[in-house]
Amino acid sequence: MIDSMKKASDWICSPEIPSDVTVHAGGVSFSLHKFPLVSKCGYISKLVSGSKENDGLVVEIPDIPGGSEGFELAAKFCYGINFDLSMENIAMVRCVAEYLEMTEDYAIGNLITRSESYINEVGLKTLAGAVSILQSSANLLPMAEKVRLINRCIDTIAFIVTKESQFPSSSGAEGDLITSSSSSSHPKAVVDWWAEDLIVLRIDIFQRVLLAMISRGFKQYALGPILMLYAQKCLRGLEIFGKTKKQIEPEQEHEKRIVLETIVSLLPRERNSMSVSFVSVLLRAAIYLETTMACRLDLEKRIGLQLGQAVLDDILIPSFHFEGDTLFDVDTVQRIMMNYLEYALEGARDEDYASSPQSDMEKVGKLMECYLAEIASDRNLLVSKFINLAEHIPEQAKVSEDGMYRAIDIYLKAHPMLSDMERKKVCSLMDCQKLSREACAHAAQNDRLPVQTVVQVLYYEQQRLRDNMDGGLISTDPAAQQTNKKQPLNDELSRLKKENQDLKFELLKIKTRLKEAERSSASIDKSSVSSPSSTRYSADKPPLPRKSFMNSVSKKLGKLAPFLRADGVFPATRGKNKPSKNRRHSIS
Repeated sequence: MIDSMKKASDWICSPEIPSDVTVHAGGVSFSLHKFPLVSKCGYISKLVSGSKENDGLVVEIPDIPGGSEGFELAAKFCYGINFDLSMENIAMVRCVAEYLEMTEDYAIGNLITRSESYINEVGLKTLAGAVSILQSSANLLPMAEKVRLINRCIDTIAFIVTKESQFPSSSGAEGDLITSSSSSSHPKAVVDWWAEDLIVLRIDIFQRVLLAMISRGFKQYALGPILMLYAQKCLRGLEIFGKTKKQIEPEQEHEKRIVLETIVSLLPRERNSMSVSFVSVLLRAAIYLETTMACRLDLEKRIGLQLGQAVLDDILIPSFHFEGDTLFDVDTVQRIMMNYLEYALEGARDEDYASSPQSDMEKVGKLMECYLAEIASDRNLLVSKFINLAEHIPEQAKVSEDGMYRAIDIYLKAHPMLSDMERKKVCSLMDCQKLSREACAHAAQNDRLPVQTVVQVLYYEQQRLRDNMDGGLISTDPAAQQTNKKQPLNDELSRLKKENQDLKFELLKIKTRLKEAERSSASIDKSSVSSPSSTRYSADKPPLPRKSFMNSVSKKLGKLAPFLRADGVFPATRGKNKPSKNRRHSIS
């Protein structure tokens, strides 16, 4: 109190004149004079004129905007003491002047006029100035609303930002890319230079600024970067990546909850306008801060629409129940999966969905199989939850069953006390026909699997080997089938050509033998003509008809073997015929 009075006495014009009024403003007492105050402050003039006391007047102003600091600046102005107007104090000066009714009715060029000139000519000419005034005005409610200070600042900011977004300046510093999805139909958003200026605003004022920007034509999908920056600033320090007890004060938790719910309400509705990783962080924070169910369901739906872009860490959401429940929030992930399936079903009937590749569902299938393998080691995970989540993976999303087999194997290993019926239900989640050879080899020796499952694995593997062997003999290629049809005809033609050549060769050998036989018969005829016992023909007699080859041969044989029987057997002789001397050493 003494310090403040001393501080006030330092700028009083005539300190030798005793004060005749004491003003209590913002918890501080000011010993001042009536005349300077009454001459410019309509509020104090009305109080003084209505008071019957002439000396020792006490004025109470408990709710003055800006408190003691604001009143001090107004008192200095009344005493004619100069002080500098700035972006930091102009909002306070304007609100104090309005509260004290420092209008032109009491003095020309009064504080209201002076402050308004500074606001219009300096403060609202730049984005930084408007943001600074708006930030200060947030603590001066409701007076700041009464003088339309907040509305004018918001309109100025919305106008400058919208104009900048339509005609970007080369001086604006561009930040890193926020949206990484190449499938988005919208331009990739960047962190603009003005975003850093806006994130200092209070959440309610920040929301009003963004809505004003949208009303002026700013694209809603471009709000993603600034919302991400604001969330990072306000939600910093939350333990949302591990299962730990909350270490946050209730008041701070309530404030952050309001911030998060407001950010979620401002998120763009366009698909792929926000990265799925950022939305996943918001969902973790929403579960941690226990926001409204509508807020959490909205975030779950957003993740479901972009589940094909997610990675495993995006859906590994910790459970914050702290009552010995599962390590991860399985129910939330199951609802996300249901949202994706619902979207895929609606998209299948929509012509626009044709642009979405089929591999998107395959990515989701692999992602969910990896998630099942990650949560399978949790001993608190009920078999019903494991089966229910696995059954929601569509069959068309599974290229093979190796991922499902891996998750089942981990679950059976972490839950050895399952009954035979439960093990059969778990193993029925996979199709043994889609297992790879490596997985089949592992499953055939896996003692954790039921016997029926192992038998199925062995049966389908044997059938696969049989099909592969048959496939090697019978080609499924149409060109190969046509070649196979022509192959027997070519083989038959080659065989016939070979047989024809063999027949020609045999015929040639027969002809050769026949010629040799004719030559031998001709030599025999010549020898018979030159023999002494043969009949000589006269030249004047005509020759007798020539005998055939067979007749001549039979005659010769008859002469050589006169004793040959009719059956062609020589008669028996008493003694053994001795070979002639010239045939004794023959080997024929």
